[in-house]
Amino acid sequence: MSDIVSLELVFDDESDAAIRGEWDALVAADLPSQARHTGESNRPHITLLVRPTLADVDGALLADALPRGMTLGAPVLFGTGRTRVIARSVVPSAALLDFHARVHDLAGAGDDGDHTQPGAWTPHVTLARRVPLERLGDALRVLAADAPLERTVRAVGIRRWETATKTVSEVVSRGTLEGC
Repeated sequence: MSDIVSLELVFDDESDAAIRGEWDALVAADLPSQARHTGESNRPHITLLVRPTLADVDGALLADALPRGMTLGAPVLFGTGRTRVIARSVVPSAALLDFHARVHDLAGAGDDGDHTQPGAWTPHVTLARRVPLERLGDALRVLAADAPLERTVRAVGIRRWETATKTVSEVVSRGTLEGC
């Protein structure tokens, strides 16, 4: 998929700041980090759905499920080749998995990215992309020293990200969402 549309869970200010603290710790160690991505749309999030096109989703039908507390777990690695993505895993409670399926039901049928389909979704928050294999140990040591193994966070909204137009719009918000 080249141009995509995604729906993403976003966090309250306290949770957002805690994740950004992990990003900053990686930068301080001269490692790849999402903090180095200075685009206006860059913020900690959990991707719920990715597809080439997406009709509008009625956020009011999801508002009752927010805010949503959840637990970020240990780091997880994605990718192949000479680099990896480092992310924080999200403990997949039954309620979170049900919510994810509900988002997909409301979005209707579509050409979803394999990694976001119900039953195949690995919820996570990206901390760094393109981490060279020889620096993975350094990055994991920094994260282990800087943050607890588990962290409770609170998602308060869903945003829509469209790569073709580079626009972000709020789908639903039930709390403080600065710079959605």
